[in-house]
Amino acid sequence: MTMVALASCGGADSPGVAGKAAAAAQNTTVVAKASAMSQTLGSIPKIGHVFVIVLENKGYAATFGTGSQAPYLASTLTSQGALLTQYYGIGHNSNDNYLAMVSGQSPNPQTQADCQYYSDWIGTTIPDANGQVVGSGCVYPPAVRTIANQLETAGLNWRGYMEDMGNDLARDGGATCSHPPLNGQDGTQKATATDGYATRHDPFVYFHSIVDNPTDCNAHVVRLDNLANDLANPNTTPALSFIVPNLCNDGHDDPTCADGTTAGGLPAINDFLQNWVPKITSSAAFKQDGLLIITFDEADTSDASACCGEPAGPNTPLPGITGPGGGLTGAVLLSPFIKGGTISNTPYNHYALLKSIEEVFGLSYLGYAGMSGLQSFGSDVYTAQKLQ
Repeated sequence: MTMVALASCGGADSPGVAGKAAAAAQNTTVVAKASAMSQTLGSIPKIGHVFVIVLENKGYAATFGTGSQAPYLASTLTSQGALLTQYYGIGHNSNDNYLAMVSGQSPNPQTQADCQYYSDWIGTTIPDANGQVVGSGCVYPPAVRTIANQLETAGLNWRGYMEDMGNDLARDGGATCSHPPLNGQDGTQKATATDGYATRHDPFVYFHSIVDNPTDCNAHVVRLDNLANDLANPNTTPALSFIVPNLCNDGHDDPTCADGTTAGGLPAINDFLQNWVPKITSSAAFKQDGLLIITFDEADTSDASACCGEPAGPNTPLPGITGPGGGLTGAVLLSPFIKGGTISNTPYNHYALLKSIEEVFGLSYLGYAGMSGLQSFGSDVYTAQKLQ
């Protein structure tokens, strides 16, 4: 195994629907942050396609420890890529972690409660000096940008692939870009026997900068079934593919899934990854310049630990409800640029994940992805070639 141990780790773009004034205000926030980017780009290979798979609610010891019920993830995939032993969620419960991955926004009471209602944002509408909006709610104001907005501005494609989305049109709120009506109750908090889509696990539908353009949103936030066709050619494979299994296959429903018979938890995760990871890693896009990141939203709620100098943010005193973070989950990365068996003990979290993806595509840092001292994936992870 290749082991790399580094020192512990201690954020928008041109206008869309928000208008030029709002975008300019946020750009003022990130100009200074972006200036530090050039110092780290030398340790990043020329990645062109990033795939992210987000799983649910499992701590590091359960997933990667002795006797893991997900041996394909814990043993097979770690032998093919890099294991990040110090990767943390940023809060509890689920929703705030997903939002942090794509926007750098910190938790607020409603996202911590998994947005039982799809409530509009109440509070400031322009990000502050740390890229944060102050207030509470679920659907963030137009000036809050995401990695999706950044990629579109840069002329790059992205897609969110959501398993089971649209199986029940009334439950999910549509076939694509599915979400409840604004300020309406979320009917996807629990799976049914035929539909395990969870709005709270689909981060893109929580931003006015995305959902206020339904044509664009419908084209980009789609069913998981579309991924196989998109993988057929590098030109149809998005620069960013954000993949979310249903409530059974992501391990959320445990020990059994909503049908009452299918095993959930880590065994379901194992089966999902055995099905989808080879499809990704055998694609021309991945072989050419791909990076696959497999992580979890949070650890078990009993673990509210944090890393990387994570700030609480302006909207809640404890991101993890009972502690400062979302607990230790670990993560696995696969790429032609990663030597199999690599182990990194560098602390990372979801803000670091966002920062790392932004650096891959030469984008500025959003929200807490731009906080001082936050490490991004570097030579501890990209071990298979001389870095560019």
